[in-house]
Amino acid sequence: MKGYLVLDLSITELNGFLEYADKIPAFIAKHGGRYLVQGVVPEKVEGEWLPDRLVVLEFPTTAKAKDFLDDPEAQGLFTLRKASTTSQLILAEGCTA
Repeated sequence: MKGYLVLDLSITELNGFLEYADKIPAFIAKHGGRYLVQGVVPEKVEGEWLPDRLVVLEFPTTAKAKDFLDDPEAQGLFTLRKASTTSQLILAEGCTA
C-alpha cells in the first residue's frame, strides 16, 4: 500500500531551510515519492491543529517512504531541516481502493 509522509513545520532559519528545500526533491524522487502538498499554509476547518506549513509526500509503499527516511545520503539534509525548522513528521499507510 502507498505510504504518506505528513510534515508539519515552522521555519526558524530561512537560509538553512531554503538549502534543504532545494536539495530534498531529488531524494524524494529517488525513492519514487512525489509531493501531494508542498509547503502550503493550511486553512483550519475544525479542531486545534494548525500547522504553519504543511507538506504531504506520497510513496509507492510505506517501505519506500522508510527507505527515503533512512537514505544515508539524505541524513545531512534531514539534520538541516531539523536545525532550520520546528517540525513534526508522521508516516501513514494508505488504504486499498
